[in-house]
Amino acid sequence: MKRLLLSLSLLLSAASVNGDVITLKPGHPEAYVVAKGDTLWDISAHFLQDPWRWPTLWGANPQIANPHLIYPGDQLTLVFIDGEPRLVKKPMLSKQAQGRIEPKGGAIPAVNLALIRPYLIHNRVVGADWFAKQPMLMAGESPSLNHIAGEVVFIDAVLETGAKIGLYEPGRRFVRQQDGSQLGQEVILTATARVIESGEISKVELLTSFREARPGNRIITLEDDALLSAQFMPKAATVKDAKVLASAINILEMGKLDVAYIDRGQVDGVTTGDVFAITRTGDKVVMGKDGIPVPSTDRTTYDRFMALMSDDRTRQMPATYHGNMLVFKTFENTSLGLIMVNEQPVRIDDNLIIPEQVSVLRE
Repeated sequence: MKRLLLSLSLLLSAASVNGDVITLKPGHPEAYVVAKGDTLWDISAHFLQDPWRWPTLWGANPQIANPHLIYPGDQLTLVFIDGEPRLVKKPMLSKQAQGRIEPKGGAIPAVNLALIRPYLIHNRVVGADWFAKQPMLMAGESPSLNHIAGEVVFIDAVLETGAKIGLYEPGRRFVRQQDGSQLGQEVILTATARVIESGEISKVELLTSFREARPGNRIITLEDDALLSAQFMPKAATVKDAKVLASAINILEMGKLDVAYIDRGQVDGVTTGDVFAITRTGDKVVMGKDGIPVPSTDRTTYDRFMALMSDDRTRQMPATYHGNMLVFKTFENTSLGLIMVNEQPVRIDDNLIIPEQVSVLRE
């Protein structure tokens, strides 16, 4: 049986990556018992070279029509159907006090929700002009400039009594480098609150503080479905010409499990679950006076002049593969993604391409 599985694995590995053909990982297990804390990505990484291809690995199997119904204790077994690898499961069940049979524990998520939950709740990108027109925190009952949970503050708008709202402060304004397009205003949740008295100046009690709320914070209705976007199935992105726009925490270089903004969003066709390959455009070297290639970082004035004057003296180096990014939240013109695979540091302006296009870079 092991020889058969190995032979089929090698056959799949040798096949070109297109359509629904997937490549099994060398040394993959024949079976796996789902453990508490696992994610769908983790499990797929045990079997596949490209974990984002798990819908293909499980898609033809009616037992796992909904992968979110995989629970800790379930046993997954690799089988081959018409020569294609598929996972089947044997559920682990426990009897409740009422005698009803239910799976043990909760279904495992696509990714570790602890990594993305703060961004699902706290970060939004909205129109800058729209944000500037939203109701504003004017002051509080406390004479302090900053306000925290438990305090009452005043908002310059008639708000519905009992309504739950969010207070947001402005972050960065995003612009697409390639064409100067305005992509929106980043806004960060500082506190949640509930309206306790309505009027031209409404009274609002702060419920939870993430940062200190202060005059100038704007009021936006909270997204009731903020966490629903965490329920998705990864799939190959279809949007082309995307770029890494910014780090979510404003750092220069990003690595595995860091969060980044990308410069494409809902209007471009980006959806939650999209997986992009991250690449960086290769350097353009110029041939120096002595015939030795000179990288762009070491060019002299003469080298720069010659590079402008003659294309024959320059050589474009190939792009390099840096990892994979999984989109977990989309806005109108931008999106948030989690770096799932990181072979080299990721930076602003790195390319995001359809993952099938990157196979040649990894050979």
